[in-house]
Amino acid sequence: MLGTFCVLSAGVQRAWSSSSCLFMDPSSPGLVLQSQSTDVFQNLALEDWIDAHVDLQQRSILLLWRNRPTVVIGRHQNPWAECNLPAMRSAQVPVARRRSGGGTVYHDLGNLNLTFFASKKAYDRRRNLKVVTDALRRVRPQLDIQATDRLDILLNGRYKISGTASRLSRKSSYHHCTLLHSADRSAIAVLLRPSCPGIRSNATPSIPSPVTNLTDHAPSLQWEELLEAVVQQYSSEFGLTSSSQCVDPADEALFPGVGSMEAELRGWQWTFGKTPKFSVETQLELRDERPAARCSAQLQLEVKNGRVESCRVEVPATWLPERLSASLAQALLGERFCPHRAAAALSALLRCESGPLHSRLRNLCDVLVAAMG
Repeated sequence: MLGTFCVLSAGVQRAWSSSSCLFMDPSSPGLVLQSQSTDVFQNLALEDWIDAHVDLQQRSILLLWRNRPTVVIGRHQNPWAECNLPAMRSAQVPVARRRSGGGTVYHDLGNLNLTFFASKKAYDRRRNLKVVTDALRRVRPQLDIQATDRLDILLNGRYKISGTASRLSRKSSYHHCTLLHSADRSAIAVLLRPSCPGIRSNATPSIPSPVTNLTDHAPSLQWEELLEAVVQQYSSEFGLTSSSQCVDPADEALFPGVGSMEAELRGWQWTFGKTPKFSVETQLELRDERPAARCSAQLQLEVKNGRVESCRVEVPATWLPERLSASLAQALLGERFCPHRAAAALSALLRCESGPLHSRLRNLCDVLVAAMG
C-alpha cells in the first residue's frame, strides 16, 4: 500500500460507491484523501471538484497528491515568461495552469502536494503550515524548519522547501503547498526559465528562491515516513479519528463531472488562452549563407488571449523587400502565439516565394518562430 502512495492508519482501504458515502460520513469532522493518480490535470480537477461540490462548512479535508514531471503556473501568470517551453516539449513535460494564484513550481514524484480544504470562515494558512512544520519536527527534530511571513517554509533559514498558494470561493477555500522531499533540482534549474526574450507583461511574476530537498539534509527520511507523519499531524490538529482514503480522481462514480473539469484544464484555451495580455519586443539575428551575410531585424508583437493581435517586423529593405516582411506580419494575425501554428501560417508564404529571396525569407521565418518559444 505504501508503495502506491496509499497510507491507511487502519491498514484497510475502504470502497466507496458514491461521493455522498465518501463525503457525508458523520463520524468524523474531517477527511484525509490520497490521490492514486500522478497526472497533474486529474489531480487539479479533483481539487476543483471538491471545492465546487463538497459542503465544507462542517468538515475539513486534506488531499495529498503528487505528479509525474510537470510545470504548474499560477492562474494569472504567463507561461512563456515562466517556463522553458522548448525544453519541456523535448522532455515531454506538460505545463498546467492551476486556478489559484501565486508563482510557478516544478512537480515530480519527489514532491508532495498538500491541499487543505475548509470553509471560507475557517481559512487559516498558518494553521495548515503548522501541520507540516510540526510533522517534520516530529520525524526529524534536528532540522531547522520555519514558516515565513510569506507563508513559505524554509530550511536553515534560507532554503525553500515549500511554496504556497490559495483560492477563496464564496463559502469555501483551499490552500495548497508543495513539499520538496527528493525532487530533481536540476530539472528546476532548466525548466523554470523564460521561453521568449523581450516579454512585457502585467502577469504575476514568480519570485526565484534557493531551494533544497529534505533528503539533502535528512537522507534517511523515507517517503512513506513523511506521508504518515503528515497524516497523523493533520488528524491530531483537526480531531480526526478515521483512516485516510485512497481515491481515483478520474472515477466519475465518485466525482460526477470531474472528467469535463479535467478536459478544460488540459485545453489550450485554459493553459495559454487565459494568459494576461502581453507584448514581445526583441531583436532577430538573420543570416544568409549565399553569400555569407548577416543582418538584424526588430520584432514587435501584441498578444491577447494567447493570439497575435498585432505584429510588426522591421527588416532593412536592402535585406528583404518590405512587401515580404509586411506579408509575414499579416500572416500571423489572429494565430495562436505558438511555434507550430506560426510555422504552419508562414509555410504558405514561403511556398509563394521563390528565387534568391527565398532563403532569406525562410531564415526570417525560422528565427521568428524560434522567438515564440
